[in-house]
Amino acid sequence: MKRLLFLLCLLIGSAYAAEKPNIVIIMVDDMGFSDIGCYGGEIETPHLDALAQGGIRFTHFYNAGRCCPTRAALLTGLYQHQAGIGHMTQDYGHPSYKGALNRKCVTIAEALRPAGYFTAISGKWHVGSDPQQWPLKRGFERFYGTPQGGGHHYRNLPGRSLVLNDEEIPMPEDWYSTTAFTDYAVQFLDEGIQAERPVFLYLAYTAPHWALHAPDEEIEKFRGRYADGWQPVREARFKRQMEMGLFPDGTKLSPQDGKVPEWSKVKDRDEMDLRMATHAAMVHLIDKGVGRVVSKLRDLEQLDNTLILFLSDNGASAESGPTGFTGSRGGDPKARTGTPNSYNSFGIAGANLCDTPFRKFKMFTHEGGIATPLIAHWPDEIPETLYGTLNSTAGHVIDFMPTCIDLAGTSYPSQQAGNNVLPAAGRSLKPLLKGESIERPEGLFFEHQGNAAVRDRNWKLVRAHGKPWSLYNLEMDRTELNDLAAADPDRVSKMEEMWKVWAKRVGAQPWPVRKKK
Repeated sequence: MKRLLFLLCLLIGSAYAAEKPNIVIIMVDDMGFSDIGCYGGEIETPHLDALAQGGIRFTHFYNAGRCCPTRAALLTGLYQHQAGIGHMTQDYGHPSYKGALNRKCVTIAEALRPAGYFTAISGKWHVGSDPQQWPLKRGFERFYGTPQGGGHHYRNLPGRSLVLNDEEIPMPEDWYSTTAFTDYAVQFLDEGIQAERPVFLYLAYTAPHWALHAPDEEIEKFRGRYADGWQPVREARFKRQMEMGLFPDGTKLSPQDGKVPEWSKVKDRDEMDLRMATHAAMVHLIDKGVGRVVSKLRDLEQLDNTLILFLSDNGASAESGPTGFTGSRGGDPKARTGTPNSYNSFGIAGANLCDTPFRKFKMFTHEGGIATPLIAHWPDEIPETLYGTLNSTAGHVIDFMPTCIDLAGTSYPSQQAGNNVLPAAGRSLKPLLKGESIERPEGLFFEHQGNAAVRDRNWKLVRAHGKPWSLYNLEMDRTELNDLAAADPDRVSKMEEMWKVWAKRVGAQPWPVRKKK
């Protein structure tokens, strides 16, 4: 009798699990706000555009401004400092700067797996480099990818590993990151669905992060599109964005960054076109990967029952000068951009284009660093009346954990492995997917390398490291061009105090952080 009851409970539990939605989070690396077609880009992204047409695009969604902090916040529902990754993976000796996920947090996988979910990650981990900090130690059942981060799309850099589950494996000769990560993503989907379990899949591409790498035939599709320079492409993107309604009437395109050289004075204009074309090819290949994920879900008859969320971990990267570096990290400076032996980037000029219409880039807390496209697609639950619509509610990657908990019908744990867990900082996005609203009276907060910001409803207080605070009304001035700090000092003082209280609570330290011995 006991065995019969046990089997009956298993069957009921399996049926209940099968009714839960699959959740697929797809995050790309260093992609600008306007790189994909449905956010104004000239790059063909038909699969992402189709998801947007059958779902919702968010226009005020935020990441944490850089890879490791964003991943920590997304996976845990906490601000990155609370999870132990206040900067990157270096250990500064402070609890908020340990360089790996701590035990005061749980991952989405740790929260969903007890609810019956098959949990898998394909791609970039980058929230703990030691094997004891890898995904299978944090609730995931399957892992294929790079624990230490990316950096090369045809092979590993020194200090990087290619890992399957918990074992380092050799790099195949014909390996290309986006293709390989997609291969395992669809394999993991198949495995989970065949096991009759709802799936949580985290697909974390390393593209289009530099180095600029793509097959020649893909690059050729985009050659010549950037031959007239960066600014005409920015202007064309902005025109499309305004036509799409991504920004309200009266929004102005930010001026081209002052460090971008005049196109007429650039000696290697063909090379700059090549670099942008290679970046475009990388984004296009991501879109193909997304198409394969969608196709697999459709073949498994699970597309309607799957929430797909697509976003970027930060703004485009302006690292290494006005037009980028050549031959970095052992790359051959004579190798053609895009080929396996090259290692090149596009610098401030390329990032300024990719982040249209915003100012600043990755690592900053201005909109160009922290604003991300977010597409949500879920046919079973998003009403058809919302298909193709825009949502201007302010959201943050800390909202993904509460959303997943809500959809899975489970509870956020107060303890994990004998440790007390901090309360989640975000809000469930589920009401927004139904056309309802959410409130966030406490605001949203940002800090990275001394760059700081707080968003309180439509107001944003922001500063670059070592610079004074600026105040913007984002409802009227999304591109942060009209600083109102001098005109409204009381609001500046109030919001600065909000930020200081938050920084103390989460353990954000003054930059540069002094390493404790």
